[in-house]
Amino acid sequence: MANDWQEDELLLTLHLYCRTPFGKLHKTNPDIIQLANIIGRSPSAVALKAVNFASLDPSIHQKGMSNTSKADRAMWDAFMQNSTDIAEKAEALYESRITNPEPVTSTYEIKEPTFPTGETETIREIKARRVQNFFRRTVLQSYNNRCAISGLAIPQLLVASHIIPWSEDVSRRADPTNGIALNALYDKAFDRHLISFDEDFRLVLSERIKAQTKDEMVKEYFLKIEGRVLEMPYRFFPDLSSLKEHRVAMQNQSTT
Repeated sequence: MANDWQEDELLLTLHLYCRTPFGKLHKTNPDIIQLANIIGRSPSAVALKAVNFASLDPSIHQKGMSNTSKADRAMWDAFMQNSTDIAEKAEALYESRITNPEPVTSTYEIKEPTFPTGETETIREIKARRVQNFFRRTVLQSYNNRCAISGLAIPQLLVASHIIPWSEDVSRRADPTNGIALNALYDKAFDRHLISFDEDFRLVLSERIKAQTKDEMVKEYFLKIEGRVLEMPYRFFPDLSSLKEHRVAMQNQSTT
């Protein structure tokens, strides 16, 4: 049917859902109006499609409409199964059609290199940047641009921390359930397995941190807040199985 949503339209709408607060998924939102104009849909149709994606997100309590299509579910499932691939495609479309919509001539649009074969280092870097941008934007927005431990709300000091590291699982590099918004200090501690979270999302300290009982800064920024419950995002809850893997890795490092 002529009205069927195409893959690029679904990708752009999924991108919009990931970067837009749930309360702003309505037809008067300027971002929704802009996307509607670009893809030739009504703002109401774009808002409804974004809400359909929200209805597939188990962390969203307000389920919205229940008329999701097979295409909506297929796109969501693809995102959950290989977020990196979907994020790279969505970010590329966002860059080319929204942030930099200038037409590109066919001479430069797709030009396969004759040597060397395969992806160049530049192409790999561009794809990695797109995935990183998508992941950071989605995770920070889901946590309302606040650190999930301290509540710090200065974006320049916030990091979208990977639970399963970037290098260990390519398919989950852009998975927002594999991310937590942390300030730079706690991000570094989390990355180095000095802190983690238990099955109730309470802050757990490594033995290496707890041994620093005489350090006033350690007391202030770590020992005093042991057991604090992580401030949950309003969507894309952190994956418990990934957190368990992270916690086990922290415990193993503490015993070596």
